[in-house]
Amino acid sequence: MRATLAMVALVVTSMVAVSFLIPFGLLVRTQVETQATTIAERRAVAVVPALVLSPQPGELAVAVAGMRPADRPCVHLPEGQVVGETHAPAELLERVVRDRQSVSGDVPGGWVYLQPVLLDGARVAVVEEFVPQAELTRGVARAWTVMVLLAVCLVISSVLVADRLGSRMVRASRGLSRASAALGAGDLEVRVEPAGPAELHEAGLAFNAMADRVTQLLASERELVADLSHRLRTPLMALTVASERIGPVPGSPQLGSAVRQLESELDSIIRAAQTPRSTRPAPSGAGADGRDATGAGPAASCRVAEVAGRRVGFWSMLAEQQGRACTFLATDEPTRVQLPEDDLAAVVDALVGNVFRHTPQGTAFGVSVLRTAQSVVLVVEDAGPGIADPDGALSRGASTGGSTGLGLDIAHSAANATRGRVRLLRSRLGGAHVEVVLGLAPDPERGLAASWGHRRRRVVERRRLRRQA
Repeated sequence: MRATLAMVALVVTSMVAVSFLIPFGLLVRTQVETQATTIAERRAVAVVPALVLSPQPGELAVAVAGMRPADRPCVHLPEGQVVGETHAPAELLERVVRDRQSVSGDVPGGWVYLQPVLLDGARVAVVEEFVPQAELTRGVARAWTVMVLLAVCLVISSVLVADRLGSRMVRASRGLSRASAALGAGDLEVRVEPAGPAELHEAGLAFNAMADRVTQLLASERELVADLSHRLRTPLMALTVASERIGPVPGSPQLGSAVRQLESELDSIIRAAQTPRSTRPAPSGAGADGRDATGAGPAASCRVAEVAGRRVGFWSMLAEQQGRACTFLATDEPTRVQLPEDDLAAVVDALVGNVFRHTPQGTAFGVSVLRTAQSVVLVVEDAGPGIADPDGALSRGASTGGSTGLGLDIAHSAANATRGRVRLLRSRLGGAHVEVVLGLAPDPERGLAASWGHRRRRVVERRRLRRQA
């Protein structure tokens, strides 16, 4: 592209320079010739008075001798005498005498002008002015040289400017091409620095936006695979407990081995799909107006107390088989949050599953649902060894117990979706205390009542004003 732009600039500028250079050069030459011939005609006219007053050869020679050698004319007298040096051919002189009209024309070595002068007795003398070829082209070569140099400089300058512009375009397009190839090869971190003309600058911005979107989509898909795989741990835990309760019967070792292999495969899938939290897209859920992430309509909601009660009922059967004391406490106040029921169930399963996975059998645990002015608090606590590194445990994929480290991350994502938070504390039972704060969903019944009350007050106020009027 760079060479093509330089070649185009060279050809176009050369054509423009030639189209102006040739006519202008011819104009300069014509102008110089016109100036030289005009001066010669004036010199010839200046000799006419002297010839009319004194046509004697001796007197004319004296008059001509007083002029500069380059300006001395040649006078042809009627008697055939010639004063000065002549360059005109005889036939041209005869035609001037016969027609009694001035004549000019090219002769060997230059240009000649013949001016007839009518003397007494119908005699005709001729004044000849000769302009050498050097006078006809004086300064033309220099003017042409200057114009050619200017044209060459113009062509070179245009080629250099086109090359610089082409260099910018080539650098920008090459950078965009390299980044596209790297993105296609799997480098999701590659970005371009928008440069070059406006079109390439916009293309660079569009590429960066596309790369960011691709990264977000891939991260979202990987997170979805990891989270869905983690949800399979709940029925897997039930299978594990059931296989342990079977006892030494035929086939029980094979069943236990199959369950452990399935758990290992799930762990492999989750680890392969894990991505850093920094690349995770915005969690699904409600915005400040109670609508879903797309803004298409009201987001799904559920009651925390009801969902948590159902999930604790499921886990209580497994807890009974392992000799774990399980308690559940829930507030009677409304606990609706802007989360799908499946997402909230996954939070409860992940937190309770961590208790089963990281504490020995027989360890007691409890689940409680509390209500504050603006939020609902889901608490899962146990009597186990607790969490050694609370800050590190909240990092996605981080675990000190050999698991995938996604349980707390699922709770963290759900809390973020409702503008809440997750806290890790020390339990009153002596172990871990996981507190998930979820923002309350807008109460449509309360909003309707408030709106009705506002309209009722406006009607009452209007009636009062009419009565006063």
